[in-house]
Amino acid sequence: MSFVTQEEIWETIEPVITNVFEEFADGKPVTRNWPRIAYDTAIRTYGSDKPDLRNPIEIQAVTDHFRGSGFGVFANQIASDEKVEVWAIPAKTGGSRAFCDRMNAWAQGQGQPGLGYIFFKDGAGSGPVAKNIGEERTAAIRTQLGLGDGDAVFFVLGRPEKMYKFAGEARVKIGLDLNLTQLDQFKMCWIVDFPFYEWSEEEKRIDFAHNPFSMPQGGIDALNSQDPLTIKAFQYDAVCNGFEIASGSIRNQLPETMVKAFELTGKSRAEVEEQFGGLYRAFQYGAPPHGGAAFGIDRVVMLLCGAQNLREITLFPMNQQAEDLLMGAPSPAAPKQLRELSIRLSVKE
Repeated sequence: MSFVTQEEIWETIEPVITNVFEEFADGKPVTRNWPRIAYDTAIRTYGSDKPDLRNPIEIQAVTDHFRGSGFGVFANQIASDEKVEVWAIPAKTGGSRAFCDRMNAWAQGQGQPGLGYIFFKDGAGSGPVAKNIGEERTAAIRTQLGLGDGDAVFFVLGRPEKMYKFAGEARVKIGLDLNLTQLDQFKMCWIVDFPFYEWSEEEKRIDFAHNPFSMPQGGIDALNSQDPLTIKAFQYDAVCNGFEIASGSIRNQLPETMVKAFELTGKSRAEVEEQFGGLYRAFQYGAPPHGGAAFGIDRVVMLLCGAQNLREITLFPMNQQAEDLLMGAPSPAAPKQLRELSIRLSVKE
């Protein structure tokens, strides 16, 4: 749509998709008035930009409770790296050593050194972590997370950008294993305010975090004056039960803003004109401000059917070798077809 804001797009799409789910949900509850959750909040609260809101667990930072504590594994890393944090994943009803040991073993199976924990009984915390940080700090963690006897809490340590995915996976597993996740409903939300740029450790430079053709919030003024890593994009995803079902944005239709956005990633004006010339030249003739979103109807069908994989609801699914077994595709190319495309094969019989 042209001349629209994010809000107008959300307000247009939301009732349509909500009604689709209500029509085919067999009476299961469906979210109305989808919450808007900032990307940064989603990462720190759910360990994912595709959070399953049927799971009530919310991650919280508890770094200060371990700073200078007797739990050296955490305290030493906090002291040596100011960017290291400790995140707590509360587990209501998970307060048994057997469950905590199972989660610790699961973490090791995921390639992690383990998963620290405290479980509460008889008004006190138990386990190696509680023993090392002492009663006062243990009680403070319990109060912050609102936990009681019969509950537990698990801890993840590291720089957030490196450990948030594992924290999110642990949150999902705890919710399912303890039957906290309310599976018989559909919970939607919008994830908004995606970062425009990210730091590429591999290339040692700034790169686009998602879509380079989204409009940066603040426009060219933000590109000229802000730290690039603080700039957000007018970009958003629709999420249902832990699956992204749509992605969209307000697009950047201004050629000079487009050039500046790419220049911050190291591309010159000449490279932008060469690689994205069609779009660049088209925008010079004028384009209205515009935005929208595209829904993955196959993902919506998958969720409504209760399927776990897109292949289960796809008409002509491909296997992991990208072969369509029903259609017998791909089929061998004839020599004439290869000659027309100037392709020569070097394939062992």
